[in-house]
Amino acid sequence: MLANLFSVELWERFSFYGMQGILLYYMYYSVTDGGLGIDIAVATSLVGAYGGGVYLSTILAAWLADRVLGSERVLFYSAAVVMLGHIALAVLPGTPGLAAGLIMIALGSGGVKANATSLVGTLYAEKDERRDAGFSIFYMGINLGALVGPLLTGLAQVELGFHYGFGLAAVGMAIGLVQYGMTRKYLPETAHEVANPLPKQQYLKVGIYAAAAVVVIVLAVVFGILSAGNLAVVMAVVAILAAVAYFVIILGSKKVNKLERRRVYSFMPLFIASAAFWALFQQQFTVVALYADTSLNRTIFGWTMPPSWVQSINPIFIIIFAAVFAAVWTKLGDRQPSSPLKFALGLAVMGLAFLAFIPFSGGGANSTPLLALVGILLLFTFAELFISPIGLSVATKLAPEVFRTQMVALFFLSVSLGTTLAGWLAQFYNPETEVSYFLFSGGTAIVLGIALAAATPAIKKLMSGVR
Repeated sequence: MLANLFSVELWERFSFYGMQGILLYYMYYSVTDGGLGIDIAVATSLVGAYGGGVYLSTILAAWLADRVLGSERVLFYSAAVVMLGHIALAVLPGTPGLAAGLIMIALGSGGVKANATSLVGTLYAEKDERRDAGFSIFYMGINLGALVGPLLTGLAQVELGFHYGFGLAAVGMAIGLVQYGMTRKYLPETAHEVANPLPKQQYLKVGIYAAAAVVVIVLAVVFGILSAGNLAVVMAVVAILAAVAYFVIILGSKKVNKLERRRVYSFMPLFIASAAFWALFQQQFTVVALYADTSLNRTIFGWTMPPSWVQSINPIFIIIFAAVFAAVWTKLGDRQPSSPLKFALGLAVMGLAFLAFIPFSGGGANSTPLLALVGILLLFTFAELFISPIGLSVATKLAPEVFRTQMVALFFLSVSLGTTLAGWLAQFYNPETEVSYFLFSGGTAIVLGIALAAATPAIKKLMSGVR
């Protein structure tokens, strides 16, 4: 069953990153070039809002799994929704296809992301020594999909057109869905269980709330309150309000003791650091994608590489260096940096990555050497490995006993907020003024990293023994 879940996640990531690799270009390329001709600032904002929506939907998916359907069924239905979203992008023309496709993929990807990992956990007993190896194999599938997806969809887009690239993403998801559908019955019984079933008498009330939320969203769109131009800002506000609500609920609960409350306070600066990190890192799909299309020299021995192929560089480095970082932390043991200090290092390295763009500024169109961008994305990867694997771990370690799921939701909210901000910030990027953009972004990240490092002793004190 591990091989099955590995393959499902591989194909889902293949379709997700394959589609995302060409999404921005589809939005802002002219109609004559097969795109929609959307303003670049609006297009990057939409990419950020869509990415933020993926992480927001993980919270909804986790609730559905825990209270209504169970992880196994939510994963299956979510994968089907993802496939339908890719089909919508492939066959429906114009903005209706874009809107329908992105909404379905955002909702479905959140469901897959939230439940695939959970199902891997059901394959092993809590103290089974194979657990860590199983998760390592599973995450290898994630990165293999992220590596291959942009390569194939990007090639299809260049040679045949955008809709063929989206269609290829749909085929990939269909393969994973069919395979999972044929073997899902072999999952352990715990995978089919609903952990905390919602009482039947509450179904109507929840349904009314859900319908009301949909009506509010539709009315906001109809009356122009919610539009493509302000969607990223609205998504960011929603993520911030949800995070504040979570913190208030957790800190105000009588079920949380004094020690647990101190640890929740210690998570607050890490939440801010995580959001800041993802606001820069997720610009791989906005600013870096634009840069690859306009400023990068993609000619190799007379052949021009599709710009989407740049999205496969980071997964290559993750596959190479994730095990190296894990080995270093294991070897250092108690001498390894604390979680707040790792976050600080990650922010500083992320800042250096943005500053590394500056020496290549002003060289004209398609002038930056490919190896230079490879080196910059290596810094992206190092920064990611300082923060991303640590984030969920520290969230669970600092969580009060009765709020473990909510603390994980808080971490995903920081990713959602950062991803949305990555799209919003990209509107300020302009090749003519890129030095100031990279200087501000990189400098801010480094300053935040230094501040977090300086605050680490106080944060460690609040963490009360958690590293």
